[in-house]
Amino acid sequence: MVFDLNRGILKLYKIFLLAFFTSTLVANNTLNFSLIKKGIDDNNTLLIIGGIQGDEPGGFISASLLSTHYEITKGSVWIVPNLNFYSIIKRSRGPYGDMNRKFATLSKKDPEYETIQRIKSYIKDERVKLIVNLHDGSGYYRPTYIDNLHSPYRWGQCSIIDQTKLNIQKYSNLKEISQQVVKYVNKNLLKDEHKYHVHNTRTKEGDKEMEKTLTYFAINNGKAAFGNEASKSLATHTRVYYHLLALEKYMDIMGIEYKRNFRMDSKGVYAAINNDIYISLYDNRIKLPLSEIRGFLKYFPIKKDQIIDFKASNPLMKIVKKGNIYTIHYGNRRLSKLKADYQEYNKKNDKVSFLIDGEPRDIAFGTIVNVSKNFLVKHDENFRVNIIGYTNKQKIETDVNINKKQIAKRFSIDKKGYIYRVEYYSKDKFAGMVLIKFMS
Repeated sequence: MVFDLNRGILKLYKIFLLAFFTSTLVANNTLNFSLIKKGIDDNNTLLIIGGIQGDEPGGFISASLLSTHYEITKGSVWIVPNLNFYSIIKRSRGPYGDMNRKFATLSKKDPEYETIQRIKSYIKDERVKLIVNLHDGSGYYRPTYIDNLHSPYRWGQCSIIDQTKLNIQKYSNLKEISQQVVKYVNKNLLKDEHKYHVHNTRTKEGDKEMEKTLTYFAINNGKAAFGNEASKSLATHTRVYYHLLALEKYMDIMGIEYKRNFRMDSKGVYAAINNDIYISLYDNRIKLPLSEIRGFLKYFPIKKDQIIDFKASNPLMKIVKKGNIYTIHYGNRRLSKLKADYQEYNKKNDKVSFLIDGEPRDIAFGTIVNVSKNFLVKHDENFRVNIIGYTNKQKIETDVNINKKQIAKRFSIDKKGYIYRVEYYSKDKFAGMVLIKFMS
């Protein structure tokens, strides 16, 4: 009786938790996972999956970078960078249990049932021929015991297969493919300790836990499937480096050709993860660069209907609402909180006139403008201008040259104090924003 009561309370709590979190989301901003298709379908598709567990950022950031920083010039790659997006936002292995143990049997009442059914449909798609599921694992896998951190009981730094071979036409020799990947990664190690090994879990021989996994479901549906593990002992960008090395070798094995727009080393990967990330809001009226954004921005113009319409540079970005606070997430990192200043929005999206270092320019809303010395906002009878952080005795903010020293640093949107907001209003409705970025 007590057990049944406790189980009922737990079930109600889970329902409440889901309902509460869902209610805090912006209406057009669900946490369904993304499927990003790159290249041209040729019946030889590589499916890459990241984010099945939200506490493994190396995996989901690697998949995300592949979607944003690679061009597939030959072949077909499908990418799911955020399979368990709720788990990623919550920084949890799985708020409703481990999603990677739900591929054998699953109740239709499970909160993740529809997600599992959807990813299964992509796994079973006849165009998909090889699948890589990206993970971050503890320590360093070693075939023989060395110490607690380097042993057969650890999962980091290995290529995982469930069995040696499959009876399929393409990519049937799982062990041989895994060995090729491991050999390639080991040619490009940053440290000897990071060495990769093949880890055959021999799932069919009685591993009941591994029988529930995504990769085992895949091979039982006639697909070559592999797990790739980077070590949680490594910095996130280092994990991403090793995941990307492995993925590039899988593409090479499949005859998929690509270009990437960053240097494949530790510094290059770090820069790709952290630089040039942004969110554009409300039909590009506002653009927020996020690499150095302050953790809290006050009086931020949010549309009165409380819906945030945004476009992001990265599929791991979401904005989550709670009360009048809108939190920008990048994977499991909380980048900034926007405190809403609710506004009616003007329907027009105009250009406005500036002098930038003495040169006239017409600038669209949502633009970030580089300024060396000073800027001047030209008066326009259609707009009221508010330069956030600028004050003078005459209360004039147009037709006057302004330099960085005249704007209070605490009002910058970035931590270093270089980027400032110029907001435009038309008949008391918010019209748009231009960001001024001082170069020094």
